[in-house]
Amino acid sequence: MKIRVVAAVVATVLAAQAQGAGFQLAEYSATGLGRAFAGEAAIADNASAQGRNPALLMQLDGQQLSLGAIYVDPNIDSQGDVSVSLNGTPVYATGPGEADADDFAPAALVPNFYYSNRLSDQWAIGVALNSSYGLATEVPAGHATAIFGSTTEVTTIEFAPSVAYKASDALSFGVALRALYGDGKVEATVPAWAEGLGVLPPGSTGAVLKSVEGDGVAFGYRLGATWEPAAGHRIGLAYHSEIEVELEGDATGAGFGLAPGASKPGSLKLPLPAYAEFATFHQLTERFAMHGSINWTDWSAFEALVVEFPGEPNNLLKEENFKDNWRFALGGTYEASDIWTLRAGMAYDKTAVGDADRTLTIPDSDRLWFSIGSAWQLQKDLTLDLALTYIEATGDAPVNETMVMPISGMGNAEISYSGGIEGNVVLVGAQLSYVF
Repeated sequence: MKIRVVAAVVATVLAAQAQGAGFQLAEYSATGLGRAFAGEAAIADNASAQGRNPALLMQLDGQQLSLGAIYVDPNIDSQGDVSVSLNGTPVYATGPGEADADDFAPAALVPNFYYSNRLSDQWAIGVALNSSYGLATEVPAGHATAIFGSTTEVTTIEFAPSVAYKASDALSFGVALRALYGDGKVEATVPAWAEGLGVLPPGSTGAVLKSVEGDGVAFGYRLGATWEPAAGHRIGLAYHSEIEVELEGDATGAGFGLAPGASKPGSLKLPLPAYAEFATFHQLTERFAMHGSINWTDWSAFEALVVEFPGEPNNLLKEENFKDNWRFALGGTYEASDIWTLRAGMAYDKTAVGDADRTLTIPDSDRLWFSIGSAWQLQKDLTLDLALTYIEATGDAPVNETMVMPISGMGNAEISYSGGIEGNVVLVGAQLSYVF
């Protein structure tokens, strides 16, 4: 496997916290989306609260169902140049705009489902079903940057049963078991310039160089606690463990030394880092509340990627050198009437990638969130939440990466990309919740 293949595998789970740092997905409910997920570990609007903090199950009455979806519409563009040298001699450089890629991350729909049941004054249980990671990137098979990865896809489903216990009137605890299934595919293809240089036979443009496809199941846990020092004031703390999923499947393509149509089994361990949230909720007046969150993600655990082929030595594919990141969010909730609630929030989400380690397939950068939302009580026990969020990438996000590829009978080709990433994301969500 070449280094860039692994970079592309990582990019497949780029999801924006799709729209958070690294490749963490934050969009667990449309209810929280309407306040930029500010104060999530301390707020229990409906059964979806357990997705962030299982202890919040003790804040819910009776049995509740909550289901929804968030439509993620990224607008991510890259501008840059590709240059090629053979044995140190420059032989090719792209023309203006030739290596640019517009809107290379397609839109996606992220669904969710939650159930909660208040068993007694001291116990509650719940079930969460959502997608923790997943997105895709794609450029045409003959694009100038296709050699770095032309198609990337990952889909994940997470199932998490929870239980919560109320230790006192002020203190509650919760725990959840997380079972995650992931399915992914990545493919790198021959760019048109490679055929034009005469290093490959006619008709090679768009042919598969490297393709990796696999799936796997892994387990983790979620812990949570809430403390209410006074009426209308709540502090929440949640911790989500690291999950290391091993994607097992097949590798194909000449880039792996395989003949057309041939394949060999392989696996890649992908660490999904632990993260924690400290949140507060404060009911300042009868109708207005403020809430905020500080989130930390252990991205420094994402140091390197290693591929394992049965009967062969492990292959260090790439040192990632991610760094821990922080997210800060502040929001407000206003009860306009007995049946209508308004929400708003802002967040600043720091990147998990330094300028020296950013790649075209992991175009992470600092982000600003701007969110609005509302809730309508359609019936006594039925509520509809709607939310809209705009995320803007901020600051410079330079990309400078190089790969070396041996060419039979000609030596080594050094392929470099130099450019940058810019873009924004629009999120639209709806959540329907019912109390039995």
